[in-house]
Amino acid sequence: MDREIKPYGQVKEMLGNASPAWEKITGHIRFYYVMDEKWAEGKPTHKHYNNLFIRRGGKAFITLSLREGYFIACVVLGEKEREIFEQQRDGFGDQIRKAYDEAHTYHDGKWLAFDVYDESLIDDIIRLLHIKRKPNRKVLPVCTERECGCLDLGLSHEDITSCVIT
Repeated sequence: MDREIKPYGQVKEMLGNASPAWEKITGHIRFYYVMDEKWAEGKPTHKHYNNLFIRRGGKAFITLSLREGYFIACVVLGEKEREIFEQQRDGFGDQIRKAYDEAHTYHDGKWLAFDVYDESLIDDIIRLLHIKRKPNRKVLPVCTERECGCLDLGLSHEDITSCVIT
């Protein structure tokens, strides 16, 4: 059954120690990608009870399945993505390479699923996402006031706040 995305307080309580990893991966996706998110809930006895499907244009990007104390991150690599992964294979951790080698290749690609208990796999999963799809959100570069052309009014923060407050 489709529902609104579960409030983060409930997600954090369910994930426990895995919540910082959840924050990092969802934050990265929301910052660098314009994607559609769909929250699905099923019966508590069903294998996939709480899922966050992230997709764009009808194509799955990543599926995050909540469990008690951890979550499962599932990424499907198609033919082109597998070729890129093979070229960059040595840059990934042992657990990612092992999962890739053990995954069966289906007609739509290799389904890689990772149990995420902490932040140890997040950087590699993010690299897989960058292989799957380049970031599509325009991010403004971080710059100083002088580089951006902002006016320097010669006022300190205290001067500005005192003028606004009074």
